[in-house]
Amino acid sequence: MPDSTAVNTMFARIARRYDLANRLLSGGVDGWWRRRLVAAVRQTRPQTVLDLATGSGDVAFALARSLPPDVEIIGMDFCRPMLEEAEAKQRRSGGFANVSFRPGDGLFLPLGDASVDAVTIAFGLRNMADRRRALGEMRRVLRRPHGRLFVLEFSQPAPWIRPLYYFYLRRALPRLAGLITGDRAAYEYLGQTIGEFPDPAGLCAEFRDGGFSAVTVARMSLGIVALHTAAG
Repeated sequence: MPDSTAVNTMFARIARRYDLANRLLSGGVDGWWRRRLVAAVRQTRPQTVLDLATGSGDVAFALARSLPPDVEIIGMDFCRPMLEEAEAKQRRSGGFANVSFRPGDGLFLPLGDASVDAVTIAFGLRNMADRRRALGEMRRVLRRPHGRLFVLEFSQPAPWIRPLYYFYLRRALPRLAGLITGDRAAYEYLGQTIGEFPDPAGLCAEFRDGGFSAVTVARMSLGIVALHTAAG
């Protein structure tokens, strides 16, 4: 499992260029992945959403654009420089009054039991130092029986594209990212964690072991990314 302090430090280093790197390295497809996540959340009609590992706030803002203005959206992250980027984007927009950003660790969420209708986490579960505990915390804060978890995460692609994908991930991507962010090591870490992350069936099993039910998965972009949903 990743080391929390090392992950925090890594994201602090790349915070200023994080959005630019995401757009360029995904070819802009990251926006479509987020739209799929938001569409799934919208169908459940939540009144309070926690966007965990919110980073620079892209998912929180996408939720705010899609959901009614009275829905409370909490963007939470344990990396202060990433939250500062999110807050700066919010100020520049002059909007998103229903979005608030708070510091918080996914292993010890500073929220009460059964306090939110939905939890979203995009590309953050992979970075949790204790995935089982993080899932337990997410389930704890979800209202029951209608609370839902939405996990957008890198996954294991279709077998026929896997060699090419891992070549890009482990060789080309760190070099390109190093030029964009000045931090090649952060994206070498990305390739390592994706390779070690469970496939969709394995992650669904972890959700069920953690007490979640009605677990589903939708694979996207040849299986490079998967959207998992579950009932708390």
